[in-house]
Amino acid sequence: MSLQLTGIHHLTAITANALENLRFYTKTLGLRLVKKTVNEDDTSAYHLFYADGQATPGTDLTFFDWPVGPEGRGTHSIARTGLRVGSAETVRWWKRRFDELKVTSGNVGEIDGRVSLDFEDGEGQRFRLVDDGGLQPSHPWEKSPIPAGHQIKGLGPITISVPNIANTALVLTHVMNMTEVRSYPSPDGVGEVHVFSMGEGGPAAELHVAVQPGLPIARQGAGAVHHVAFRAPDLDTLHQWTERLNDFRLPSSGEVERFYFRSLYFREPNGILFEIATDGPGFAVDEPMETLGESLSLPPFLEPRRAQIEARLKPLE
Repeated sequence: MSLQLTGIHHLTAITANALENLRFYTKTLGLRLVKKTVNEDDTSAYHLFYADGQATPGTDLTFFDWPVGPEGRGTHSIARTGLRVGSAETVRWWKRRFDELKVTSGNVGEIDGRVSLDFEDGEGQRFRLVDDGGLQPSHPWEKSPIPAGHQIKGLGPITISVPNIANTALVLTHVMNMTEVRSYPSPDGVGEVHVFSMGEGGPAAELHVAVQPGLPIARQGAGAVHHVAFRAPDLDTLHQWTERLNDFRLPSSGEVERFYFRSLYFREPNGILFEIATDGPGFAVDEPMETLGESLSLPPFLEPRRAQIEARLKPLE
């Protein structure tokens, strides 16, 4: 059997307002803050991780807190993040909630055969709630303000925008072993969207590629996505992916220790940053599952600098 990715692992985006970001994702969306740490390459910046009640791989939405201006939207980018819920009724429940809270949102409709709802956070981060048809299990967070049956279950599908699909499709199918399964007209009226699948995971294991040559080149900033990560079950599998990228002479970071998982970074032909990350050891490796995210976590190599790092961070309370 060929080497297979098993779905979306996490998605990392950019905020310029950590305090408001924390409020929106925990209070409005009802996600659990499962890790409060810093960017390992820039320790003056928070790295906030939100997920489901058990911090399950595939549910993890993370943010770098950088003092930047708003993104310039366009192609060569990750354009929209799918968030899965359990039913069409739940999608409609969220529409009523967004209207009450004055969250920017579209209308409930069918996109790619699934009941969906587009919405944005206060910085213009673009999302799509998607009915996953009950395909994936749910791990609700008991302290969420959202009723268990309506909580967000996890990530997917993820939509990227490219001006030309040819080389991207080659990498997705020949290198990453995804399968192109169908296409549909882009809901924003610009171009066609091609759906690439990783095995049997349904929307939790899909990358949607919108072909949009008429758009300007995106500029990263607040409201943009930094990268998307795909799941490798374990370290042995990640080693095989490292070898595979080398065999195809695709430049990569080599394996990077992120403490909660091990990662491999590379760019697809249109310059979008991809990551392959292991499912383990997970976020409970350095604090109890019951109290995840309640205090600042630092990887062992940064622990000696804790006092200095904490002094530079602005309070999130």
